[in-house]
Amino acid sequence: MMSGMQCWYTCVRGCEGRHPIEQAIYDCPQCGGLLDVEHDLTALKITTAEEWKALFRERSHTMVGPDSSGVWSKGEWVLPLIDAEHRISLGEGRTPLLAVPRLASELGMGELWIKQCGTTHSGSFKDLGMTVLVSQLHQMIANGSQIQAMVCASTGDTSAALAAYGAYAGIPALVLLPEGKISEAQLAQPLSHGAIVLALETDFDGCMRIVEDVSADPRFYLANSKNSLRMEGQKTLAIEIVEQLSWDPPDWIVIPCGNLGNISALGKGLMLMKELGLISRLPRILAAQAESANPLYRSYKNGLRNLESMETRPTLATAIRIGNPVSYERAVKVLRELDGVVGQASEQALAAAAAKADLHGLYTCPQTGVALACLAQEIEAGTVGASDRVVVISTAHGLKFTEFKSCYHDDTIPEVRSGAPNRPIRVASNMKAIGEQLNRAIDRRA
Repeated sequence: MMSGMQCWYTCVRGCEGRHPIEQAIYDCPQCGGLLDVEHDLTALKITTAEEWKALFRERSHTMVGPDSSGVWSKGEWVLPLIDAEHRISLGEGRTPLLAVPRLASELGMGELWIKQCGTTHSGSFKDLGMTVLVSQLHQMIANGSQIQAMVCASTGDTSAALAAYGAYAGIPALVLLPEGKISEAQLAQPLSHGAIVLALETDFDGCMRIVEDVSADPRFYLANSKNSLRMEGQKTLAIEIVEQLSWDPPDWIVIPCGNLGNISALGKGLMLMKELGLISRLPRILAAQAESANPLYRSYKNGLRNLESMETRPTLATAIRIGNPVSYERAVKVLRELDGVVGQASEQALAAAAAKADLHGLYTCPQTGVALACLAQEIEAGTVGASDRVVVISTAHGLKFTEFKSCYHDDTIPEVRSGAPNRPIRVASNMKAIGEQLNRAIDRRA
């Protein structure tokens, strides 16, 4: 435990009362609203902004142990009540922030970076939250909790992270997936880690309803982003971005979103840095949704007055195909505080945007395609200025979506036209035929 520092659960709607982190609680007992983790800012402010920066810089050189994690190197801001022996870390975070100047030029903008979250352990940003949740549960079980397993609903990435961290910690994982609605690569991950995987004849929202019923049983610990411990790890993504930019925040952060925990976490990290004096201004957020699963976009067009859940349609961006996002209340608070904008992208636009990014060496997942497509739209509309500095969060590795890539280059995605399909060229195995083909290929690209 980090001396003198505390945190607890509070209601996002402002109900009175604090609830201990050691309690398996997901809703406010007074109003049923979401909970948030609140930190003792007075204790955190004893350390100055420059001292925090120096401490994080010193830890950035650590190659092994808890401080080598991008999450636990910020442990005082994340979960100060955890004992070091219970930290369950797989080296999450510390992912590259990649400048892509040629892509920025093609989009007609100034500076553009891609935050490559897919290079973390299980291949998505979900690792950042899962290390915190599983670590806290590991400590609770060591202290006598009767919880026997963790449970989540997932469109792929959450289940992969939960299963990996659960396997490492020796805690069983139960995963509920919508049958046939996630990629084979994503399905292979929880199966490989030994999770109990149930494929249900419903969508993600149906899985989520059942998971909430399952987690009412005290033997099962809820691991979806409704559990606000997930936000504590994911907020380090915002801190890491700003740290990589020498504590000079970008003008915009663009993030694809489904269940909306990522927006909530991003806002928490940014506002904590400002509260502690590490930054003096906040970036704006562009939340990106697929047109086929766009409840936040619909709410945004209605002034964010209320959420109207929807029945989603099939989308290439399977990881954000969610019609009733759990973290809506949290996300709305962040969007209002950061003057956020919400965009949507068609299937054609997201596929084309992902393919364009790949030509710059990125190998993007379809969700990142959504983010890039929405960014291009906002540049064209003038919302994002030509001189603005922008970070796009790439939430998962493209290797999780090999079918999407192959079908795009085969030009076999229904209702999507591949602008530049690229397939192997059959050539006779002699230098004359190979030379002729190379000349044609080079001429076409000249």
